[in-house]
Amino acid sequence: MFYYVLKYVILGPLLRLMFRPRIEGLEHIPESGAAIIAGNHLSFSDHFLMPAIIKRRITFLAKAEYFTGPGIKGRLTAGFFRSAGQIPVDRSGKEAGQAAIRKGLGVLSRGELLGIYPEGTRSHDGRLYKGKVGVAAMALRAQVPVIPCAMIGTFEAQPPGQVVPNFRRVTIRFGAPLDFSRYVGMDHEKAVLRAVTDEIMYAILGLSGQEYVDKYAAVVKAEEAAQEGEKAAAPRKFPRMPLS
Repeated sequence: MFYYVLKYVILGPLLRLMFRPRIEGLEHIPESGAAIIAGNHLSFSDHFLMPAIIKRRITFLAKAEYFTGPGIKGRLTAGFFRSAGQIPVDRSGKEAGQAAIRKGLGVLSRGELLGIYPEGTRSHDGRLYKGKVGVAAMALRAQVPVIPCAMIGTFEAQPPGQVVPNFRRVTIRFGAPLDFSRYVGMDHEKAVLRAVTDEIMYAILGLSGQEYVDKYAAVVKAEEAAQEGEKAAAPRKFPRMPLS
């Protein structure tokens, strides 16, 4: 119930006012039945902007940290995300990944829409990163289509670390559903999962026009953080003073 209050009364109108979203390809979203909407992830606002413009309810897999914050603020945040149709997902390892897949399959088994960001995390620089294969595993096991989606302009509207978004028009673009029925029964083959995931990411890339990086975003973030740490730890060199 509160999901629809947020969508139509509280959050939805506010987001439409702030971002004035231009919607393209909405006809590709089925009016009924299970499907996965797989999109790029550029901003914190993505979690709420896409559900605000889709008529059907959509459930997203969101990082568990949004649900585990301490104190009153943490409980309020967790309650808000649950009300907004988000399911907590632990991203800490292989077993956690399998748990996320089971949760996603539960949503699809009810004939609902499942939203997922195959990159696994927000892009920190606006580029599109290599997708994780969980989206492929769910698509093949549930035998559902995957609808690619591109959020365009949300990175500029709310860059990483910025709490209050800028008033800026954005575009949300949906592509034609991707059918992977030719791979049904092959969801345990790594090569197949990678091929399906890459096809999904290529479709998102075609919609978004981003620069693509064939590495996981989390890996690149860790590498850059390590480099910054090394720079900070390096001893400062002072110019030699000429001898008098």
